[in-house]
Amino acid sequence: MKNAHDIIIKPIITEDSMDRLADKKYTFEVAKDANKIEIAKAIEEIFGVKVAKVNTISVKGKQKRMGRYVGFRPDWKKAIVTLEGEKTIEFFDGMY
Repeated sequence: MKNAHDIIIKPIITEDSMDRLADKKYTFEVAKDANKIEIAKAIEEIFGVKVAKVNTISVKGKQKRMGRYVGFRPDWKKAIVTLEGEKTIEFFDGMY
């Protein structure tokens, strides 16, 4: 089994993700090979909350140029986690 901190890489803090906090939806960058069940268990273990639903999105890396050479940023995976109950993730409380 993977470690919970290997599955959840970092929180995503953007204007769009901050608007979703009112609906108790939190956005994280997760490991590309993690599935929804592993993501839910990792969030519950790290933050001590109950997860209702997990939506995942595979994000393709952007094209970047250095002069005449073209490359790509790496692909990554995003998870939008919906919580149940009144409990929130304290890390995000001071953000909005």
